Amino acid sequence: MQPYPEDRIADAVASGKLTSDSAARVRTWLTRDSLSRYRDRISQLIQEENWTTLESLFWTSIPFGTGGRRGPMGELGPATINDRTIAESADGMARYLRSTGRTEGGAAVIACDSRHRSPEFARLTACTLAAHGLQVFLFQNCRSTPELSFAVRQLRCDIGVMISASHNPPGDNGFKAYWSNGAQVIPPHDHGIIREVERCDEIPSTNFKDAVDRGQIVMLVDDIDRQYIDQVVKLSQSTSRQIHAVFTPLHGVGESSVYAVIRRAGFEYVTIFEGHRTPDGAFPNVPNHLPNPENLEVFDPVMAWIRQTGHPAQMILASDPDADRLGVMIRNASGSFTPLSGNQVGALLTDFLLRKRKQAGRFSSEDYVVQTLVTSPLIRATAEFHGARAFWQLLVGFKYIAQTIEEQGADHFVFGAEESIGFLAGDYCRDKDAAVAALLILELAAELSCAGRTLTDQLDELYTKCGYHCESQKSISCEGPTGKARIDALMQALRQTPPSHLGKLCLTDVCDYGTGQQTAIPAGTTASMIPGPRGDMLIFRTKATDPVRAQIAVRPSGTEPKIKFYLFCQTD
Repeated sequence: MQPYPEDRIADAVASGKLTSDSAARVRTWLTRDSLSRYRDRISQLIQEENWTTLESLFWTSIPFGTGGRRGPMGELGPATINDRTIAESADGMARYLRSTGRTEGGAAVIACDSRHRSPEFARLTACTLAAHGLQVFLFQNCRSTPELSFAVRQLRCDIGVMISASHNPPGDNGFKAYWSNGAQVIPPHDHGIIREVERCDEIPSTNFKDAVDRGQIVMLVDDIDRQYIDQVVKLSQSTSRQIHAVFTPLHGVGESSVYAVIRRAGFEYVTIFEGHRTPDGAFPNVPNHLPNPENLEVFDPVMAWIRQTGHPAQMILASDPDADRLGVMIRNASGSFTPLSGNQVGALLTDFLLRKRKQAGRFSSEDYVVQTLVTSPLIRATAEFHGARAFWQLLVGFKYIAQTIEEQGADHFVFGAEESIGFLAGDYCRDKDAAVAALLILELAAELSCAGRTLTDQLDELYTKCGYHCESQKSISCEGPTGKARIDALMQALRQTPPSHLGKLCLTDVCDYGTGQQTAIPAGTTASMIPGPRGDMLIFRTKATDPVRAQIAVRPSGTEPKIKFYLFCQTD
């Protein structure tokens, strides 16, 4: 007798209630012995003809995107983050590590943020990796993603894992995979890991308490925190500290990294916002429970508190739940607050760091900054104005900035920036860090304040030197089983029939980073091949000689069910 009603699955596919791909995954989970613990629940959903739930649990297998594996948490199924998908991710990492020549021994470090089930998933990962014979270091409390990256390097581990979904909604979680250099995995490692995940069957595990007792799982406490904070504070560029600001961790782990660095560095007039201070995966006091500092609504409770209390804050800083990204608001002349974009903060800090190098006599023409293709050209222009190098032909994902640092060497690395408020300076880790960004932007603001100037004044000065740049972004959400098909269809349409105008702008060519071709519009002829990386992204451009030059980049998000449009304008 079959362990499940095959006729009902077939009927659901025939009637369009279940896709054929989902049905194939359902059958796998019902027939594979290693997944037998889920059989009764899946059979129950089939008996109830709950096809909507089954489709949401089985419509895909979560891939490795720009930020690892990330998605909605669920009770089972390959399309959600659950105990099985977390364990198979850890199992795939361990098996791939063994296939690279590390046939025995080795070490791993694991951290998690404040999201629901994050500590549970971190322990599950630790038990899986320990069962593969790795020495495992596990943070006893929730910590930031950049501290995890630092720990991989400091403890000389082979791999690292961060359980987090960054700024996603509270129902999401994820698995970020790190290699021995402290950076998120890139090809070929990401492809190798996912191949092992796809082959995953029986997953070994071990008892957590027993592994701790025998020393195979070591709990990390205060020492690694102090070492991390010390390394970030060493990157201080100024002694100016006279700045009033408010910091919010948005119910994430930022107090352990961002605020700890701020306080250690001596910023006595930076206050933490109590309403968002408690780590809580529901993000209860964040508007719409969406803890993304790019969404300006997250600042509303802080601004309301400043108005009510009369706090003299000149700035508001916000980190996302795993504290790798930093949002910045500044008080303007009218007394209200204005946001600085990730592009603007990136340009300001590039200029600040290069000026400080020159003042200290440490500048070299070999010094360089790194940014992605969808980050403001102003950062590149600022580096070139100072005589430094700039690397910018990079796909989206800070792991590619880390790769460039590895390739070029860290001695002359000055700064890395992504438009999505991700920044890094120094050699202590290989991922973006809200803590070092907060330290530097506070120092710059304090130094300017002492001279009677503001960050806006400094930005205007950059525009006069390097040209005026303006950027914006638009995202369209396409969720669920049909979402990816909609995104794919839109990308295909833009490739096949590229638009020739955007309003009054005349688009003259499109660069397709999937094929590596630059195509003339509207002729449709190949103008040249594009040097650089390959990925699913299109960049439309106006004529290079136009007084106002514009470009529009389009790409599917690697971490969320969205298609993103990045808009750039610049003029001399």
